[in-house]
Amino acid sequence: MSLAWLALNSVRGLGPARIKTLLDAYGSPEEVFRASPSAVARLDGIPSDAVTQLQDAELFRQAENQLALSEQLGVTILTLTHDRYPALLREIFAPPPVIFVKGSLDAFGRHAIGMVGTRHPSDYGRSAAAMLARDLVKSTVTVVSGLAAGIDTMSHQTAIDNKGLTIAVFGCGIDTIYPSTNRRLAECIVTEGGALVSEFPPGTPPEAYNFPRRNRIISGLSAGVVVVESAAKGGALITAHYALQQGREVFAVPGSIFSDRSAGTHALIRNGAQPVRSAREILDTIAVVTNPRIVDTVSPTVSRMSLDLLSQSERDVFGSLSDAPARIDSLTERTGKPASELFGVLLNLELKGLARQVAGQQFVKALP
Repeated sequence: MSLAWLALNSVRGLGPARIKTLLDAYGSPEEVFRASPSAVARLDGIPSDAVTQLQDAELFRQAENQLALSEQLGVTILTLTHDRYPALLREIFAPPPVIFVKGSLDAFGRHAIGMVGTRHPSDYGRSAAAMLARDLVKSTVTVVSGLAAGIDTMSHQTAIDNKGLTIAVFGCGIDTIYPSTNRRLAECIVTEGGALVSEFPPGTPPEAYNFPRRNRIISGLSAGVVVVESAAKGGALITAHYALQQGREVFAVPGSIFSDRSAGTHALIRNGAQPVRSAREILDTIAVVTNPRIVDTVSPTVSRMSLDLLSQSERDVFGSLSDAPARIDSLTERTGKPASELFGVLLNLELKGLARQVAGQQFVKALP
């Protein structure tokens, strides 16, 4: 990969939004570094200190160190232009220009739901999170969370215990497990086919201001976010806020009216989040159609529905499929539909036996 991506990502004071401004202006990190300082300085929102840093050769030495350390750790580096960069994450405003991934890139190939909540859940909250995570992975949905204590930990662990996939997003370098008590859990996520993800280079400590950025990636990787117990203020609500900005569904598990742990979830419901009691309600909302003619959502011998029963959107997407595997970005070009809509429609077609997901985020027509 190009060291210019890592170098640009290392400029202090830029961040994803300002890097997007630079990429929009110059097309690539290499061209950003070739541009004259005076021209870069004229761009809106680019601080003078960042312009100065762009002339510093030390950035490329840092980039070389990040690349070497990532290779040593078994970490894959994905840039915005990489074909394995998660399609839904690429769609958000100012997506992370670089992400560091440890584990299987195929973990990004399934439909995903984010699960977040308090670090200090009640027995009820732990039970609710376990039930939802269990039933989601049994429907081949990946659970995305932040590896924090409490609801995050319960969601990840339940997914693993039920042979499902889970993705943990870090607010620090991927070589730092935070909290350290979840070291074994992080190892299991990788060995069981899931992934650890961070936009921060290895060696980045778990500073408090990193975690809101982490939360936007949790929602960005997901079709929807479920909040299971949250106080009136908390990181889970930040994730829900990002989900709304990104056009994702927001779900909240109702709790006791006498518990402060549910004050935040009740506020979400009052402001329009969907209250949920089961994974099926979540899946129905993200356009998973339940139909008695579907006898098995996994087996290749699944019953196939008549094309006459498809919605217009489903017919459009089905018509764009063939025997040759097609990635989400290719289907987006063929259909003109955004990735967030395509995921829901493709899941419908899978469940109706009309489409099949192959390696990664690739889909083929399932009819003989």
